Amino acid sequence: MYIGKAAQLSGTTVKAIRHYEAIGLLPAPQRQGQYRVYSAQSVERLMFIKCAQQLGFKLKELQQILQDHPGDVLPWERADQAIAAKKQALATQIATLQKMHEGLQAFETQLKDAQGQYSTPTALLGNKAMAHCTVAMQANEPR
Repeated sequence: MYIGKAAQLSGTTVKAIRHYEAIGLLPAPQRQGQYRVYSAQSVERLMFIKCAQQLGFKLKELQQILQDHPGDVLPWERADQAIAAKKQALATQIATLQKMHEGLQAFETQLKDAQGQYSTPTALLGNKAMAHCTVAMQANEPR
């Protein structure tokens, strides 16, 4: 099938397919004259790439999974390892976000309880509220 049909079946664009070929995510297809001819396996790989991207994988990560594996068969073990690592990273992010959410709730409660009692936010907050802020600061630190 030609590139337009491969794009349609995989839910990607012609431009994306050409980009994936250029960066090594998709093996160069057979050619029929000046036209690229894609196999069903190529479409499956394109669908894998698109799905992985939607689940948070960056193209660089996909390159690491697919590197040294130009064929149509996916490197299952590498994919499993990458998925496990992505799930762990996501669990860590979720835990951090939950702590931030709890901190926001406590912060909101403090503000509501103290409304009208203090003239400045500094007087209200003191050291108590700083505990809520350290979670947010740690979550935003570059890794």
